[in-house]
Amino acid sequence: MNKLIAYCGLDCERCEARTATLNNDNQLREKVAKLWTELNGVEITAEMINCVGCRVDGVKTPFCNSLCPIRKCALSKSLKTCGDCSELQNCKTIYMITSNNTEALTNLKPISRKTI
Repeated sequence: MNKLIAYCGLDCERCEARTATLNNDNQLREKVAKLWTELNGVEITAEMINCVGCRVDGVKTPFCNSLCPIRKCALSKSLKTCGDCSELQNCKTIYMITSNNTEALTNLKPISRKTI
């Protein structure tokens, strides 16, 4: 599986936080911080926007590094992604992503298995 698919199925390669980090783009960091502040109802600063991907070695946002319940769960179960979890179909933790992002769920499906 592509290492830039996060535990939850989001595509880190398309994440603007990752793009800002790789390109050291402070203007994009500001944009992402403002958007994420609005979406999450908590202050997120441009300095927090440093991440190279959820499942790859390197820097991560404070949320992704230590607060994300999905990442914590997958790591505690030693899973490559939530797609490897037998509880995926009924998981309330990952539902916060998959309920509004069908692409994330598709990214978690093994090639040989088309339904979950």
